[in-house]
Amino acid sequence: MKKKRIRMLTMGCSKNLVDSEKVLGQLPPGRFELHHEGEGPADIVIINTCGFIRDAKEESIDTILHYVEARRQGLIGELLVTGCLSERYREELRQEIPEVDAWFGVSDTDALFARLRELHAPEDPSRLLATPSHYAYLKVAEGCDRSCSFCAIPMIRGRYRSLPVPALEKEARQLAGKGVRELLLIAQDLSWYGRDLQGRSLLTPLLESLSSIDGIRWIRLHYAYPALFPQDLIRQMADNPKLCRYLDIPFQHIHDGVLRSMRRGHTRRSTYRLIEKLRGGVPGLALRTTLMVGYPGETDAAFEELMQFVREVRFERMGVFTYSPEEGTPAYPLGDPVPETVKLERADALMALQQEISMEINESRIGQVHTVVIDSEDGDYFLGRTEFDSPEVDNEVFLDKSPGMAPGDFVRAEITGAGEFELYGRLAVS
Repeated sequence: MKKKRIRMLTMGCSKNLVDSEKVLGQLPPGRFELHHEGEGPADIVIINTCGFIRDAKEESIDTILHYVEARRQGLIGELLVTGCLSERYREELRQEIPEVDAWFGVSDTDALFARLRELHAPEDPSRLLATPSHYAYLKVAEGCDRSCSFCAIPMIRGRYRSLPVPALEKEARQLAGKGVRELLLIAQDLSWYGRDLQGRSLLTPLLESLSSIDGIRWIRLHYAYPALFPQDLIRQMADNPKLCRYLDIPFQHIHDGVLRSMRRGHTRRSTYRLIEKLRGGVPGLALRTTLMVGYPGETDAAFEELMQFVREVRFERMGVFTYSPEEGTPAYPLGDPVPETVKLERADALMALQQEISMEINESRIGQVHTVVIDSEDGDYFLGRTEFDSPEVDNEVFLDKSPGMAPGDFVRAEITGAGEFELYGRLAVS
């Protein structure tokens, strides 16, 4: 019998990517030909959507409409839509885009599998990785208990639900058995991990458990919340050789009035104090943050304070996004008073500043020797990353090719040149 070709398209964040990997990983390859992304004919296309902010929602809708047209042309059979956008706007979307065969929410995995005429085995952590085989994301929790005024995730994903340490260790061991050497821990809020299970952070015990797994060389932390940051994590990051000296911690803003309206739970003073503890406790730590501009009430003075924050802290990595009002969130009644042109100007100014800072930091690494993981091959170079860089969002290292090098290898490399968001290097002489 001919296998059905299933193509899974993932929009938005790496947490969605893990969901997609688990869906495809639990389908029997004997019955299905399974693909992440790509184009071309397919019997079934499943789109895993994002509903976080306006741009992400628009991208998801554009993708759905693209495949509606492909379905009209007979290039695909069934069109199924799941994920955050579908969870939040299912009835409206069903009426607006009736060509979609079925809509599923974020918790409708069983229904999706029933549609595919397969049994769902939620206790099975099998995944079909969409990433290169040497790294994988490990989602440690679902949902969020924070009450940030601009964020719809708690409405979409529900309350925070930590996965138990033994279950995550089992999944990580399975990944290591498939050749994964770098784990990227993700959750809506890593700082909260375990509080719903035992009333305290269990992030350090989890990291100790994962660090015991043979084959895992790097563990990277994404999306730690500043408020109630687990202080024991600082010592763990300093002492555990498998933990990358890298922390993704979205601060969003620094102006006290804006932070208060955002319901972030941290202040200007506590933010600076935490950064001081992190950099003092973990020498060489690379901090990545995300900032929001254009939030209602962000004055020119508040934005200048944000610019000064970036000048003073000098984040190694930074992303910026503009505020978009989300129905049902506490900030929605505040409207959208900051003009879009002003939002974009502020975002551009922040990123121009970060570009300068990144260039200076990268130039300071020339002549240093770092461990680099090779991700891929591109023409005359291998592309890799240091422990200070996460895939897709941070710097790449362009390495001169040498015999015997291959994706997945960890090599010692001397940095020979720098750009604003890239480094150049060669194998270090032993």
